Amino acid sequence: MRIMLVEDEANIRKTVKMNLELEGFEVVDVADGKGAIRTFEGQHFDLVILDVMLPDVDGFQICEQIRLTNTDVPIIFLTAKDTSADRIAGLKKGADDYLTKPFHLEELLLRVNNLLRRTSKSPANTPDEYSFGNNKVNFKTYEAEGVNGKLTLTRKEAMLLKLLIDRKNEVVSRHQILQSVWGYDVFPSTRTIDNFILSFRKYFEPEPRRPRYFHSVRGVGYKFTDEE
Repeated sequence: MRIMLVEDEANIRKTVKMNLELEGFEVVDVADGKGAIRTFEGQHFDLVILDVMLPDVDGFQICEQIRLTNTDVPIIFLTAKDTSADRIAGLKKGADDYLTKPFHLEELLLRVNNLLRRTSKSPANTPDEYSFGNNKVNFKTYEAEGVNGKLTLTRKEAMLLKLLIDRKNEVVSRHQILQSVWGYDVFPSTRTIDNFILSFRKYFEPEPRRPRYFHSVRGVGYKFTDEE
């Protein structure tokens, strides 16, 4: 699980990051609002911990910006603002939880784990051999059988295909694909992912121009369906 931690106080940021990493999370820490927006737009995160009082762009504005494109990622506000009005304002902006400073690290960790448990969806465990329509795929050997006969998938093709099938009937965002297939260091362009989908249609669709299995969802990502 990946967490974006946005906190301008260096000591708090360092301490919270260290404790989250000890719990097994991957943490990307940011010290200012503009950096937080850029970081969130460029990567996939499973949860955001967000200070309210930040340089340049405050936490409420960041939360609003995130919610324009992502309504699902859990957001916890971490702030010295502790009045009822502040809490209500934060929740109205789209936050899922609100923790005031000073706080106990154990309480923060419990809230993080509880939020992730409530909001995370476990993907299906696709077997090593999978069939859809007249197509067959072996995810161990990368061997497949499509509309034009037998073929061998590349490792990246097999990884992306398995991800889409694991999330059958769900839209998988480009960020999720980049995280799962390409990792975090070297991101391809979205056009590269489009080309993979076009290849899947050529391999497996009876009519590639009228896809039955592999769908592009404009501005969001891609979806695999297996409805006979």
